Amino acid sequence: MAPLTPTELGNETAAAKWLGDTLPPDPMPALEEWMGEATARRVQPNPNAMTLATVDADGRPSARIVLCRGIDARAGFIEFFTNKTSRKGLALRAHPHAALLFHWDDLDRQIRIEGPITDAPDARADEYFATRHPLSRLSAWASAQSQPAASRAAIDANLASMAQRFGVDLDAIKRDAASVTVDIPRPPHWGGYRVWAERVELWSGRTGRTHDRALWTRTLTRTGDDDLAFTGSAWRSQRLQP
Repeated sequence: MAPLTPTELGNETAAAKWLGDTLPPDPMPALEEWMGEATARRVQPNPNAMTLATVDADGRPSARIVLCRGIDARAGFIEFFTNKTSRKGLALRAHPHAALLFHWDDLDRQIRIEGPITDAPDARADEYFATRHPLSRLSAWASAQSQPAASRAAIDANLASMAQRFGVDLDAIKRDAASVTVDIPRPPHWGGYRVWAERVELWSGRTGRTHDRALWTRTLTRTGDDDLAFTGSAWRSQRLQP
């Protein structure tokens, strides 16, 4: 028996989730569209939250939530920023490949992305770092992310020490950060990464677990250009069993 079409289902929500009988040639615009919808509808506090899975030097996998800070649908990469001496940073140095997962529960949608990792250009990291809240910028200097801490008080003391170093009034920032002018440069251990999409799966939930799934793959070629590290072949697509 052929699967029911959205029209046959008579369900507006199901119709909206339908990937179509003919899959789009490129999955990346769907990521931008779905992210935009999740943001516009405020389905969760951080619609740009994504799971980042890495493999440590000893082969152990680990995963955590990071925030997507950029999508370049044309080039085909997703961007995030972090402390590069953290566990994930060390893992990415040992194995520069990663998997990402966006999941919007209220929209019944998810996107899985896999591919190689490169560093974001320093200029891009500087640009984004300058937009962060002053406390977040101070924390990037104060925290040896993923390393043991003697106590909560020690963490707070490190933050206070960095505030003094950069001439920042912590109380004033906490009261009204917008009214305080601060100059906190990006620390050398903090920067960005780009995950270059090599495999992308779009998933849309449907009644009775007859979910709509499709996979796109492409071949990446290294260019040697720091800003455009890879170019990709045409995408190949196939529908998957739910």
